[in-house]
Amino acid sequence: MTLPRTAAVLPALLLLAAPAFAQEYKSGIKWEEPKVVTPGSEPGAPPSDATILFDGTNLDAFEGGDKWTVENGYAQVGPANIKTKESFGDCQLHVEWATPEKVKGNGQGRGNSGIFLMDRYEVQILDSFGNTTYFDGQASAVYKQSPPQVNASRGPGEWQSYDILFTAPRFDENGDLARPGFVTVLHNGVATHHHFELQGPTSFTAPAAYPKNHPAKAPIRIQNHGNPVRFRNIWIRELKTAVGVHPEKKVEAAK
Repeated sequence: MTLPRTAAVLPALLLLAAPAFAQEYKSGIKWEEPKVVTPGSEPGAPPSDATILFDGTNLDAFEGGDKWTVENGYAQVGPANIKTKESFGDCQLHVEWATPEKVKGNGQGRGNSGIFLMDRYEVQILDSFGNTTYFDGQASAVYKQSPPQVNASRGPGEWQSYDILFTAPRFDENGDLARPGFVTVLHNGVATHHHFELQGPTSFTAPAAYPKNHPAKAPIRIQNHGNPVRFRNIWIRELKTAVGVHPEKKVEAAK
């Protein structure tokens, strides 16, 4: 009996596909065991290691929080900016916000606020649903530095979310910039910035430029821009790089 050609060559192909002496690669790095974190019970809910900045009851985590109105599980912008009492560097920040349901004004005068990372780097909040303005000033823009990749805005009065991953800039021992900051933004679950390189602190009147130095951590600021924007469910997580011990390099004895 003659086997079909394909059946005859199959065992040989299998031998070629599976090396006889394959060995697992091991880096030799001794990693710390990752900490166990319980995810939130639903999308947007804080994980177990998050710092709760606003849970709908009070703004005690913020300086100036008493200037805003807290009711029905949300906080409404009052006559002042608010800043976290605690300072943060590299972080994951979740913020939910809503512009007024009744539309008043246009352009930058419609549902304007902002999230300032390290009190310096602004992710813009604006009613950008059918509202034309300069693109690097619309919702989810890194203000005056880059428009969002897409406009993922919901309508006026609807709750929206930002999930922001922030890497703070680093400065050397002389105070000079060693590495710029970076930001990734998801607006309503849609990526609008991916590892965007920040050009410096936000400015309305001048080009962005890094200062000689600034602290490694600073507060989160939420802006009062004269519009009754509402906020809820604000939490933050500090981000840390995984730690591992590299194996010592072996030095060969002199021959």
